[in-house]
Amino acid sequence: MLILLAFIIVFHITSAALLFISTIDNAWWVGDNFSTDVWSMCATNTTTCTSITDQFKEYQSIQAVQATMILSTIFCCVAFLVFILQLFRLKQGERFVLTSIIQLLSCLCVMIAASIYTDRHEELHKSIEYSVNISQGQYGYSFVLAWIAFAFTLISGVMYLILRKRK
Repeated sequence: MLILLAFIIVFHITSAALLFISTIDNAWWVGDNFSTDVWSMCATNTTTCTSITDQFKEYQSIQAVQATMILSTIFCCVAFLVFILQLFRLKQGERFVLTSIIQLLSCLCVMIAASIYTDRHEELHKSIEYSVNISQGQYGYSFVLAWIAFAFTLISGVMYLILRKRK
């Protein structure tokens, strides 16, 4: 049981780390001379970064991605704290339902963020406010990490739903 508990804790911490990296790092959309995320666009040859503000045409879509990624990260961290609390407070044989619900909310938020970015990426990268033409690029590793975090949080949420507290 102790090995299973350690595995679940490591799996959850890995999910949180993936969410933090994908939310913060500047690699959602990359090209030869630029990298961009949901916060800013950086030109690699001039080392200048342009913050994405309300001047951009698709700013509402970016704000939705920003908000849901932040919510996802917060829900994942809260789920871990609730799991630790429930670990000591639940009676034997009870399930970690509250932890599961919070983790599945985290899963839903990261899915919404990555889906919005996937759907709106063409419009997001055609904006004339960018200092560099970023329409010719591909998804970066932060975007991929967001989808991997979705899978990890989904698996983690289901694991908590199935898991019973044992002695």
